[in-house]
Amino acid sequence: MPPKPKITAEMIMNTVLDLTRESGFETVNARSIAGRLQCSTRPIFTCYENMDELKKEFLVFAYEYYEQYVTHYRNSEVVSPYLTLPLSYIAFAREETHLFKLLFINDMDLDMTDPKDFYKEAGNENKAGIFSEMTGIEPERAKVIFLDLFLYTHGIAVLTATKKISLDRINTEKMVGNTLSAFIKQEKPDWDLSF
Repeated sequence: MPPKPKITAEMIMNTVLDLTRESGFETVNARSIAGRLQCSTRPIFTCYENMDELKKEFLVFAYEYYEQYVTHYRNSEVVSPYLTLPLSYIAFAREETHLFKLLFINDMDLDMTDPKDFYKEAGNENKAGIFSEMTGIEPERAKVIFLDLFLYTHGIAVLTATKKISLDRINTEKMVGNTLSAFIKQEKPDWDLSF
């Protein structure tokens, strides 16, 4: 009889991803992972000390999946580069609802008591810098606009993920584009976002 294949951390992460995408992270436990992998729970606890450690690693893995989603969206959708991040965020909420809820509602690593706290989260400062370069708005003002755009987009995405709103791509693009234009025109009155 051939030896059973070795269960790896990568196999476990992919299984947790599949389970989360299908029914939400709250359904993930050692038994559900083992059942999907057709093994006992022992290999899971050989790779991970406990479920908290597994979840911590999975959050990183799931965020990398989200970043790949954004890259794919950027490369496959015809959309203004100004709108790539907000529209891909909303599309992710619509298409990957359970992952969106895990990453950006339930376990979002953001604690804002002041608007500048948004920039304590890894990557936001860099994204705002890119936004500043794209729009030609000085960095400090661009950070304010970028945060405003995020808050508006996050609201639509949460409403989308919780099935409180259902917007098609065209209406979403128009709404986000109009909002972005209004924000930018405060700094650059002649600015025009071509749809």
